[in-house]
Amino acid sequence: MKVAVVDYGMGNLRSVEKALEYVGFDKVTVTSDPDTIAGSDVLVFPGQGAFRKAMENLKRLSLVNSLLSHIEKGKPFLGICLGLQLLFERGYEHGETDGLGILEGEVVLLPPKVKIPHIGWNQVWLRKREGLFTGIEDGDFFYFVHSYHVVPRREEVIASTTDYEIYFVSAVQKENVWAVQFHPEKSQSKGLRLLENFKSYCEAVL
Repeated sequence: MKVAVVDYGMGNLRSVEKALEYVGFDKVTVTSDPDTIAGSDVLVFPGQGAFRKAMENLKRLSLVNSLLSHIEKGKPFLGICLGLQLLFERGYEHGETDGLGILEGEVVLLPPKVKIPHIGWNQVWLRKREGLFTGIEDGDFFYFVHSYHVVPRREEVIASTTDYEIYFVSAVQKENVWAVQFHPEKSQSKGLRLLENFKSYCEAVL
């Protein structure tokens, strides 16, 4: 099983790579090469930073078509943090910017009444208890670092929410695409369980 961690210059990817290897993925490659990404069985799409800069980097590195093609072929895909947000139609960080448009909706700033950025441990309330959340309890804690949150247009893609004075969407799932706002690679045993579940899902569909 060839696993590619997509490197588009947004964040330290080594911790994601190490966590994937820890739960048993082999042949994990951190790459910005479109051909390597296109030839992978599994894509993990992490990231930290600004939405607009991320989309600029994806276009500059000619990665957009490789990402879209992978998803359209029904191969397993996991987005993390900014890698969740970029799946949506548009974001507003540093101005309105088109995203990948895989999921309907937009990415907006957390409300001014809360401390921004949202950093630290917070609870995840499950809408979908199967798949990545198998064996994870409603209200388990995961580690977050973000200032923006996704607002899906379709309720059925929501896999979990989190309470930060408002309820925001902290995970989504549509067919072969899973994505989370929190960092499983920084979330200790619960994060590793989620990555183990993703590995089981990959093994079942590939």
